[in-house]
Amino acid sequence: MGEQVEFTAPLWQWGARDSWFFVTLDEEASEVVGERPPPGRGFGSVRVRVTVGTTTWTTSVFPGDDGRYVLPVKKAVRVAESIEEEDPVTVLLEVLD
Repeated sequence: MGEQVEFTAPLWQWGARDSWFFVTLDEEASEVVGERPPPGRGFGSVRVRVTVGTTTWTTSVFPGDDGRYVLPVKKAVRVAESIEEEDPVTVLLEVLD
């Protein structure tokens, strides 16, 4: 099992695509993800297991412009957990790579 970290951050919508929503990892969570050697996947992505509320899924986080990682939150999760843009989202994140 990989290292786990929990954080809370607002859900935001990517302006370039109106159906893409993300949560930006805080500095501590980004450091945990960044401690792993790069896996060589596209866009510097790192595989993670994420839990929000009662929903758990496997996805990837991507490096953002400010050095912190961003987590995509798919529609099924937003609907299941009743999360809307700007809502605070508490995330339990486990690095898999």
